Amino acid sequence: MTIIKTQNLTKSFKDLLAVDNVNLEVEEGECFGLLGPNGAGKTSLVRMIIAASPPTKGDIWVLGKDLKTHSRQVKAVLGVVPQLDNLDPDLTVLQNLMAFARYFDIPKDEARRRSTEILSLFELQNRCNSKIKELSGGMKRRLLIARGLINMPRILVLDEPTIGLDPQAKYLVWHKLIELKSQGVTQLLCTQNMEEATALCDRVAIMHQGKILSLDAPRKLISEYVGKEVWEIEVDSEEKDETVKHLESHGLDFEDVGGRIHIFHVEGAESVRGLLTSPELLRRRPATLEDVFFKLTGRSLLE
Repeated sequence: MTIIKTQNLTKSFKDLLAVDNVNLEVEEGECFGLLGPNGAGKTSLVRMIIAASPPTKGDIWVLGKDLKTHSRQVKAVLGVVPQLDNLDPDLTVLQNLMAFARYFDIPKDEARRRSTEILSLFELQNRCNSKIKELSGGMKRRLLIARGLINMPRILVLDEPTIGLDPQAKYLVWHKLIELKSQGVTQLLCTQNMEEATALCDRVAIMHQGKILSLDAPRKLISEYVGKEVWEIEVDSEEKDETVKHLESHGLDFEDVGGRIHIFHVEGAESVRGLLTSPELLRRRPATLEDVFFKLTGRSLLE
């Protein structure tokens, strides 16, 4: 079942086209990832889906309801985890959850029960009376996710949920998100972390300059755009031109990355080694979603 659908969704800010005619369908129960560099349009797209910013053009349906006329009902089934910490520093951990529950008209006793249960889920039960300033960065991120679950949402929208976390905290958050998905919570994940997208997402959409460039399961994207493995050659400026000519003449798919050349879709080592004057500089590694990301969006910074 399609739980989120957009049609010709567009968002403009004066002369900036942030989202350009995006058509998207998210299936119920999946973790769907939005990947893209800064300025790709991910956040603008998400803000429209959660009814925080009106579209310039296009339509959005959530659970079959038109967001234009049913925004209140849609917000009731959404849990939103922002990238930036907006917890109330004057309240304790438990009070933050209890206060947020009021936005959904959850009775006080039920809000306390849910808060206690969610804090236990994220291993924060011993911190319920702590002030926010007493928490580590990892604890704050976990509390933000816990807060996003207070209304028992059917859809959880997460913007960079593990940004700035150490490996232990990151993997704990990943584990909890996988648990939530197994319980049927649909997740819309906005991230720049390729490892995170590969580990968590059933499908990802790679965005660039407001458009979706490609959309599929991470492994299928890797197979389609770069193959199972990537061969890397370290070359100096004198060797590069000759190496590039060799690769072009043999019709190989490659990318010039400064002092290194990446070769994609290679079946066997001999087909590459035979082209090089210094085959000992050739290195093989598994292909990743990051290779796909760079191949589609480029490596230049866009401000």
